[in-house]
Amino acid sequence: MIKVMEGVRVLEVAQFTFVPAAGAILADCGADVIKIEHPVRGDTQRGFINMGGFALDPNRHPLIEHPNRGKRSVGIDVSTPDGQEVLYEIARSADVFLTNYMPAQRQKNKFDVEHIRAVNPNIIYARGSAYGDKGVERDTGGFDGTAFWTRSGVGHALTPEELGGALPQGIPAFGDSIGGMNIAGGISAALFHRERTGEAVEIDVSLLSTAWWAAGASVTQGMETGETMRSLMPGATASVNPFMANYLTSDGGTINLCIVSPTGYIRDAFEHLGLAELADDPRFCDVMPLIQNAEAGVQLIAEAIGSKPFEYWRQHLKTMKGQWAPFQSLVDLASDEQAIANDMIVEVEASDGGAPFKVVRGPVQFNHEPLETTRAPQASEHTELVLMELGLDWDRIEALKDSGAIA
Repeated sequence: MIKVMEGVRVLEVAQFTFVPAAGAILADCGADVIKIEHPVRGDTQRGFINMGGFALDPNRHPLIEHPNRGKRSVGIDVSTPDGQEVLYEIARSADVFLTNYMPAQRQKNKFDVEHIRAVNPNIIYARGSAYGDKGVERDTGGFDGTAFWTRSGVGHALTPEELGGALPQGIPAFGDSIGGMNIAGGISAALFHRERTGEAVEIDVSLLSTAWWAAGASVTQGMETGETMRSLMPGATASVNPFMANYLTSDGGTINLCIVSPTGYIRDAFEHLGLAELADDPRFCDVMPLIQNAEAGVQLIAEAIGSKPFEYWRQHLKTMKGQWAPFQSLVDLASDEQAIANDMIVEVEASDGGAPFKVVRGPVQFNHEPLETTRAPQASEHTELVLMELGLDWDRIEALKDSGAIA
């Protein structure tokens, strides 16, 4: 497997998913990512016993494997002077420092940008936060459920008004994973900039800015008009285009038609839907009459799709020229032949010695090659190995262990 970041070392002082997900992406690309964890409890997320209402096996932990595969773990108590000195020794050999700790914690434990740059002026310093590293709420913490989903307007836009309440974020670490990719992209650009100019920059990505970028077109429209977009309640509804709606199948499945621009697709779409005669119907034969008669078109298409089961349409529509998709669950995608063909699933060794653990490949692929990575490390698993690589002798390592500065 090509490793586009081979030779790059990332020092990660971060917990949970948002910023560690960036480290996972960089590790996928071949970087040596050294994750610093508390020598006793490790990453706080290791102690999570529930995710979205499902009990978690601590030895097969999705919230650890997903954002931490491919890394090495070193246990350091960064609140102690000895631990801080060990952190600085690793920082001297690193290209990137990655953190999501709050400003007060960074200052108290002496790993804010000025402390790390004092030992390595050429390091790229990357911060992830809930609401940004400037402004009056710079010191306010948050998770993707607050900053990405709730405050940003994303949750509001995806909640149909008719519900009379707010939809909760249904996917744990949803904004975290998207935001982690943004941080990894920023680091990649910063490494390129440093290579060309010699300048090491600081990087900031927030969950709030991640959400607004993801919803950018709607946000811009809202600022332009003062009106907000909202999701519609389930059912076959389309305001202007009957080829853009969700349709129920006879067995309760859903087929999404998404032919945004029907020009050139009308006849083929109607033929695949078993409504070939409508391609010659003056109400539907061209784009403008199709728009004008959208309500009638929706009703006819709903009846056609509702007459046959989900699997029939999943297979039958594969030859349709226009865009569509079967409404699948996250579990369904794991057996989707297209996902499998594109190496979207990676098997890693399980820490409990059981069956391989399946994780999701990052969205970028190089040279069509599948990802090769390792499982997430156990807490402090690589402390001695990494410190010996840096030249610390065994007597010093033992002394640091005895003092509690490392694990």
